[in-house]
Amino acid sequence: MRKFTKGNDAVVIGALYAGCDVYFGYPITPASEIAEGAAELFPQLGKEYLQAECETASINMLYGAASGGRLAMTASSGPGISLMQEGISYMAGAQLPALIVNVMRAGPGLGNIGPEQGDYNQAVKGGGHGNYHAIVFAPASVQEMCDLTMKAFEMAFKYRNPAMILADATLGQVKESLKLPEKEASRPETSSWSVQGDAVTRRNLISSIYLDLELMEKHNEMLQQKYAAMEKEAMFESYLTDDAELVITGYGTSARVARSAVDQLRKEGVKAGLFRPISLMPFPTKGLNQAALGKKVLVAEMSNGQYRDDVLLHLDRDVRTPVRLVNRMGGILIQVEDVLRAARAMIKEVQ
Repeated sequence: MRKFTKGNDAVVIGALYAGCDVYFGYPITPASEIAEGAAELFPQLGKEYLQAECETASINMLYGAASGGRLAMTASSGPGISLMQEGISYMAGAQLPALIVNVMRAGPGLGNIGPEQGDYNQAVKGGGHGNYHAIVFAPASVQEMCDLTMKAFEMAFKYRNPAMILADATLGQVKESLKLPEKEASRPETSSWSVQGDAVTRRNLISSIYLDLELMEKHNEMLQQKYAAMEKEAMFESYLTDDAELVITGYGTSARVARSAVDQLRKEGVKAGLFRPISLMPFPTKGLNQAALGKKVLVAEMSNGQYRDDVLLHLDRDVRTPVRLVNRMGGILIQVEDVLRAARAMIKEVQ
């Protein structure tokens, strides 16, 4: 069955098919349809929706629900996600699974409601305190807004870690055909670690505080081992990269624009390809290096080069490929012509 729907609505559909029990949130443009959809559908299906008084409250409600073994989620945009950073850090430290959706808008500060990707570092590097990571997925279509929401819940519970969907205003508002999932996900087992107010789970303690310094270090080391184990789950798409001389890379909406640029360059006789990370944490390092080896790399994004910096970080030293950036900021959508202009200039460069 198919449904013509917005990306934001597809998130709600994916969450319901994932088995999400509760939604806590506060509306903010361009993510408000997620809260609106949850407010309408969750109660109809016997699930719970609560509009929090602010984003700080919603993330702490998420903490409480997750500690009780509930499949919980929230959604916001950049300013709201900024207010949630302490709570996300607490959840990572306490090893609590939940989903946070960020439909990015322009910043910094209040910014505007145009599409941007300036929250990359906040999501991928961990905008709160401590040595933690959230699992981060970057959809590039309405279909992936649904599918990756389900995947994010799966990964969150598999690794007992908060997960994020990092989208942008364009993906949240665009309407496309969505193929509905064939079945609901199976419910994860939580009694081995959650606290549910019964005798079985009374022994479980949810906390991120270790007053003993050595125990705190061991806890941090365990978390790093968990993040390293996630690397095998990295997801990406390579499009026409095998014979490419120029690889354009981007995520989300920028990747869609870049793919159109690749198709146009191929028509012009330029061997171009696209590398698109689907998971940003874990980052598909091996896939990037395989796609970029011996080729020029052009990074397309709607930020000041935050993703470009990660491309440089993850490229092996022996790859030694030139890397350039084409970007827009301030809520201005990157255009195919922007990418084509930068690609043509890079092709003319002498290595």
